[in-house]
Amino acid sequence: MEQIFFYILAAIVLVATLLAITEKHAVHAIVFLATSFFALAGIFYLLGAPLIAVFEVIIYAGAIMVLFLFVIMMLDMGQPDKARGPSVKQWLPALLLGAVILGAMSVLFAINFPENLAKWSYTDARQFSQVLFRRYGVAVEVISLQLLFALVGAMYLGRRKLP
Repeated sequence: MEQIFFYILAAIVLVATLLAITEKHAVHAIVFLATSFFALAGIFYLLGAPLIAVFEVIIYAGAIMVLFLFVIMMLDMGQPDKARGPSVKQWLPALLLGAVILGAMSVLFAINFPENLAKWSYTDARQFSQVLFRRYGVAVEVISLQLLFALVGAMYLGRRKLP
């Protein structure tokens, strides 16, 4: 039964992500991306990582999507219906890179997956937080500063010019 839920959620993630990438209207793209994040949280929960599932919902589907929505509304993206979609020539590098990544991942999983499956262990929230903030504390702070700089930059770009 869990396998059926996994495949349903995986299909939702793929379809919602593709719709988010190809959608012209920015607010609709955010809704599709949030749907993808919620389905991904369900996958993490099925895989036995409820803490990561909660982080996915709170941080990505909650805070990051609200930040994206705020920036899009602040920038007033105009009329997306008049925008042109990317041509096949513009999609080619992304498709090529995606095929290379998919091929590399499939080779890595084919080589390492069976023998390394028994080595995986589950941790609780306390162990995860200790590793995250003791070993990678500086990286967490740098990422938070990057998000702050992105928000300040979006506010600078979105401010109205007075005549």
